[in-house]
Amino acid sequence: MELAKKLIEKELELFEQHFKEAVKSRISLLDRIMQYIVKRKGKQMRPMLVLLSAKLHGEINNASYRAASLVELLHTATLVHDDVVDDALERRGMFSINALWKNKIAVLVGDYLLSKGLLLSLENKDFSILSILSNAVKKMSEGELLQIEKTRNLNFDELVYYEIISGKTASLLASSCAAGASSVTADEAIIEKMRAFGEDVGMAFQIKDDLFDYGDAKVGKPTGNDIKEKKLTLPLIHILQKVPAALKKEIIYIVKNNNNDKAKVKFVIDNVVAYGGIEYAEQKMYEYRDKALNTLHHFPASATREALEELVRYTTDRKL
Repeated sequence: MELAKKLIEKELELFEQHFKEAVKSRISLLDRIMQYIVKRKGKQMRPMLVLLSAKLHGEINNASYRAASLVELLHTATLVHDDVVDDALERRGMFSINALWKNKIAVLVGDYLLSKGLLLSLENKDFSILSILSNAVKKMSEGELLQIEKTRNLNFDELVYYEIISGKTASLLASSCAAGASSVTADEAIIEKMRAFGEDVGMAFQIKDDLFDYGDAKVGKPTGNDIKEKKLTLPLIHILQKVPAALKKEIIYIVKNNNNDKAKVKFVIDNVVAYGGIEYAEQKMYEYRDKALNTLHHFPASATREALEELVRYTTDRKL
């Protein structure tokens, strides 16, 4: 992501100022928590997508910074709520909000971030951007709920998996790109192309994230974590269609009932590897990556397009 960071270095600094301003509160407890959230910032991939999408089609302006802030507010809110749902004690190598301030406060903090994002857009009459991002929040909620529903019986196919990750992950990246474009142009064809681009980036991003569960890389979650949480990811879904019936039954039983047994989880992972689940998921991930790059190549070559290409490749090549 070095090219992207270098190209919009000053703009990212300005975005951080906008974001800090957006989360301020006169309530001292809330303000302390907001300062903690600002301090533990992630890779800022979504704000970068907003700003680069704007720069690709015009001049980055105040609406672009507000769009980037709105995206980061919504993303942070969902992470805070996710940590409550998952009972996670860490986020980005630091204690989660619920670990430090307990669940009640964490839920309210998530709500506060959502409301601040909505108000930021309404107060500045950024109705198009607000519409784009509100749709993303709806899809993210639907994706998470669909995953919870389908996890109960562990019986869903590849198409349902794509529907889940399209909602819970890809929708926000798609909306980031669409919102960035919308901040500089009213051309619906361009906005839609950028939305489609972001959608494919998001799909590749989530498949890569799921693949980490089958490797030894330090990615902030232990190997086999998705299996322990009874989540069916693409490598596992694929091999369940290929393995003998008896083995399929055994694997599903382990995921349902023995998901905390390290030896049993390793047995599942070993079979995923042996039956080509990793290779298949990687193939699909690269298909989404290439689709995103093809969409990007509808636009003229430029340093900004090159920076976006670098971001696309980062999603599939990253080690963390």
